[in-house]
Amino acid sequence: MSIDPWTLAAILAMAAATYLTRILGVWVVGTRTPTGRLAAALDAVPGAVLVAVIAPTVLATGVAETVAAGITALVVGRVPMVVAVGVGVTAAALLRSLLASG
Repeated sequence: MSIDPWTLAAILAMAAATYLTRILGVWVVGTRTPTGRLAAALDAVPGAVLVAVIAPTVLATGVAETVAAGITALVVGRVPMVVAVGVGVTAAALLRSLLASG
């Protein structure tokens, strides 16, 4: 088994971005409670990082994964997150199977 240097670099960059986001959040907020635009910006960071990580994979892999991501997006607000992840994984597996055999 070999480690792809680009994959390793992407994982390390995402880890660094996550860590820096948390540290900068603590540093910016300090002991004050954020209000207004700062509070809105800080609330948007986790979703923005998640989309930045997921979007390239969804759009660059294949039809099954793209459709499964769409299905997951449809259910994510209606069910607990762990159920939405299960729906997405199941949809991807079923779609891969159906598309491979078709």
